[in-house]
Amino acid sequence: MEKISRLNVVHRFRKRNLLIAINSVAALSIFFFGYDQGMMAGVNTAVEYYTRMGFAHPDEKGEPVITDSLLQGGIVSVYYLGTLIGALFGGWFGDKYGRIKTIALGAAWAVFGATLQTAAMNHSWMICARLINGFGTGILNAIVPVWATETAEHTSRGQFVAIEFTLNIFGVAVAYWIEYGCSFYQNGESAFVWRFPIAFQIVPLLFLFSIVWFFPESPRWLCKAGREDESRYVLERLREDGQTVTGKAEAEFQDVRNTVELERKNPKSQNYLYMLLGYQSGKLHTGRRVQLVIWLQIMQEWIGIAGVTIYSPTIFRIAGLTKDTVGWVAGLNQITYTLSTLVCVFTLDRIGRRWTLYWGSVVQGIVLFLAGGLSRVSIDAVDAGNTGRANTFGGGAVAMIFLFTMTFGATWLTVPWLYPAEIFPLEVRARGNAWGVVGWSIGNGWLTLLCPIMFEALNEKTLYIFAACNVITIPMVYCLYPESNQRTLEEMNLLFAADSIWNWDAEKNYKLLVQQNPELVQAAGRGQSVVDPETGIREPLRNMSLDVSRMKTAGSESEDEKVATKHV
Repeated sequence: MEKISRLNVVHRFRKRNLLIAINSVAALSIFFFGYDQGMMAGVNTAVEYYTRMGFAHPDEKGEPVITDSLLQGGIVSVYYLGTLIGALFGGWFGDKYGRIKTIALGAAWAVFGATLQTAAMNHSWMICARLINGFGTGILNAIVPVWATETAEHTSRGQFVAIEFTLNIFGVAVAYWIEYGCSFYQNGESAFVWRFPIAFQIVPLLFLFSIVWFFPESPRWLCKAGREDESRYVLERLREDGQTVTGKAEAEFQDVRNTVELERKNPKSQNYLYMLLGYQSGKLHTGRRVQLVIWLQIMQEWIGIAGVTIYSPTIFRIAGLTKDTVGWVAGLNQITYTLSTLVCVFTLDRIGRRWTLYWGSVVQGIVLFLAGGLSRVSIDAVDAGNTGRANTFGGGAVAMIFLFTMTFGATWLTVPWLYPAEIFPLEVRARGNAWGVVGWSIGNGWLTLLCPIMFEALNEKTLYIFAACNVITIPMVYCLYPESNQRTLEEMNLLFAADSIWNWDAEKNYKLLVQQNPELVQAAGRGQSVVDPETGIREPLRNMSLDVSRMKTAGSESEDEKVATKHV
């Protein structure tokens, strides 16, 4: 393939090896995302940092005394404003100029932001740098999951994305342990304690920017851009071993090309406002999909992970752990959190997205109710001077914290990032995934500001609110979120074509459309090829449609024509 650089790894690897190479690069970006998330927790406790930024000062024991909580929270949360804006820009750029260029742009922008953060001399500088860094992260978060899902097979798509998010939490853990180690340098009073952890993120970003140019563009974006020869070649390298021609690559290519033709029957431009309102999207129902991904990401935060992260040090202290012990126990929690994500790698494509969310919500809800109750007993015991009882029940609360983070890592961590990258039409897939990042930014930024206030006012009772949110997600997912597991990206338009918002109506309508549009589901293995196996010539397409009633009418007209012809 002359149009693709000879240095591109697509010429060197095939099938699973090529997929592993692509997902390794995607995982590098997700690792940076995790590291960047976890980094600020340790930075905020560095003496030189919080005194320089002017929101706290150390007391006689060396503990920070917060004097401006709004400034402290603002420095952290402005990052999420950056990710929101960056995601919207990255989604537009990715749909227009391709996935590879967008990843490179996001990495370069994040390097610029990280450099500014490392050199920050006051809070105004840091706020500006955090905003810029968030913008780059938003670009990457909008496009990397899309690139990963568009290259993976529909039978293992969830597995590959789940592996990437194992690296996400590994990034959080790496950030924690680097900061834990740095905290001992010059008794934790040096600027190195916070500047080095911030600067460290530049290393994976530079590596990402350097190597992504040597990786193949998404075959689906290539087809949408009219570069069909390149699209077919990349799919052939991804799906065929070069020895036995199975037809999988060609069937998938035909699905993609037919989907492009079908989506172009709706010539109206879908900008972000039109997508949000569902204006002029017809049977594609992009407005409904946007609402689903935004609220899935918001609920990912409200089911408790942000609150548990903030409140866990308090619970550890209630359990009688010393300051140094709290440090390594929190680090151990990060390690078990990372390992728990491997559960999702082996279950997500087996039990599906919906059941993964179900069992996660059930366990997390129970655990949070127990953590709140055990914390209250421990607090009462401390007030009564019963240290033994406080430590016992506090230890139980610590166990609940571990169990919660492990369950979250095995369930709700991955699905809200995978689902938006799966369900949108090809024409607006990057922009659709960007709406998911918007939801994540809103949920995270909202809770970053609210959590300290909630815990100050309600203490451990805040955990009950998060537990209730877990309960709410069960009927929400059951009623509104169709299953995307084991379905090709091209089938998603059929899945969301129903005018009803209810999942059961979507599934019923989907079954009818699959029968009426065989041109869109070849890669799913239904064996109705639109390519002649002997000549390789593409057969003429029928009038594809996402409207069941229209298809029925067309079918009736066709039968009438046959009857008329017979009588003649």
